[in-house]
Amino acid sequence: MEDKSGCILIVDDDLNILKRTERLLRFNGYEEVISCANPLHIWPLIEKRKVLAMVLDLLMPGMDGYQVLEEVNSRRPDIPVIVATAVDDLEVVIRCMKAGAFDYVPKSAESTRLLASIKHAEAIGQLLEDNRALKQSLLAENQYHPEHFSKIVTRNRQLLALFKYVEAIAGSDKPILITGESGTGKELFANAIHAASRRSGKLVTVNAAGLDDTMFSDTLFGHKRGAFTGAESDRPGLIEQAAGGTLFLDEIGDLSAQSQIKLLRLIEQRLYYPLGADLTKVSDALIIAATHRDLKEETRAGRFRLDLFYRLETHHISIPPLRERPEDLSLLVEHFAEIAAQKFGRKKPYIPEELYQLLNTWDFPGNVRELESMIHDAVGSSNGASLSLTSLKSRIFDRHIPRPAAAKLHEGLFHSATILPTLQEANQMLIQEALRRAGGNQGIAAGYLGISRTALNRRLNREEEA
Repeated sequence: MEDKSGCILIVDDDLNILKRTERLLRFNGYEEVISCANPLHIWPLIEKRKVLAMVLDLLMPGMDGYQVLEEVNSRRPDIPVIVATAVDDLEVVIRCMKAGAFDYVPKSAESTRLLASIKHAEAIGQLLEDNRALKQSLLAENQYHPEHFSKIVTRNRQLLALFKYVEAIAGSDKPILITGESGTGKELFANAIHAASRRSGKLVTVNAAGLDDTMFSDTLFGHKRGAFTGAESDRPGLIEQAAGGTLFLDEIGDLSAQSQIKLLRLIEQRLYYPLGADLTKVSDALIIAATHRDLKEETRAGRFRLDLFYRLETHHISIPPLRERPEDLSLLVEHFAEIAAQKFGRKKPYIPEELYQLLNTWDFPGNVRELESMIHDAVGSSNGASLSLTSLKSRIFDRHIPRPAAAKLHEGLFHSATILPTLQEANQMLIQEALRRAGGNQGIAAGYLGISRTALNRRLNREEEA
């Protein structure tokens, strides 16, 4: 019977190191620690017990550590293997990572490094387990089908509630409106709706941004031969290709006035005219529309038809921005790092805690798409076992990038204050707040303040002397 609590497994032929490492782990709260001096004895253990992490020596008699690493990665890829060895060499590190090691810790390193690596492995394992359990339980309880939402990585309650809503409305033949800022995942939700609808036809996507009325009509409705110069044969439109399926109209807020009238007719009557045709055609496609614009504001400004808005809003899905989903950050970072590592053909790098200190104060104007781009670039820039933060810092600390939340802060920072602080007091408060948000990391705090670490140290020293 499998042990559900989990243990840490240490594999090393040096008995002194086994005892020392076991004492270290037990002293730091790990009750279930198993020491193994012979690598050939680990197989029955890992099949019967839940292993939170394995600490593995490379140079052992009988079975070389590389062989153990590859075998564990093959038999139990869910076990994170931390290589701890006296050999501190870049080629060895690379070989270990290619063989599937979770992390590499030289024996010469301080014990805190090994503990941090084990904690990280445990945390990632728990996150993945929690996410799997959360998805399965919530989706099962509410008659969800996890496969419909597999591409949406979240533990956010609002998004999980939207999954239930999607399942409830997907069988409807009424239009569905998806709103949300750019990069929040509107297309992923459109795919989920189509999958949940179980329609026999395919999902066809049209991006309305930049399409004038003629291009919109030709793209959507198609044309007959001779409809215009160059129309040498009949061409079916995308609405015809979506027969029995779903038509996804992205950036619907950018439609021209003439195109809005044609779309309204399609929704109300299910009828449309191909360009140059005398007879109407009938559509049975489910219509999903998406926009990053505020359509209520667009109707008030006269740029969007009110009657079309009411038709589209029969079912409405509003996706929250990433800055309102802080609980999803770690899941998304791990997910995107894994994808990027696969694309670059390398082992997923270790994610340092400093990364989350950086991300927790960023507004993400580009939302999930922006985070994916940032992590992809960081993985591509990483040469070692740990994720490089250079590209992330250069973006987050770039004062030329517009930040909506920062603009609001500027407008109302001292609005309600009856007495303004002095420049010295404001300076001290700003420094202390930057240090608090950076978790005491002076390098990150200096980046928030737009100054060098040396300049921040000088200011802190002046405060102490005062």
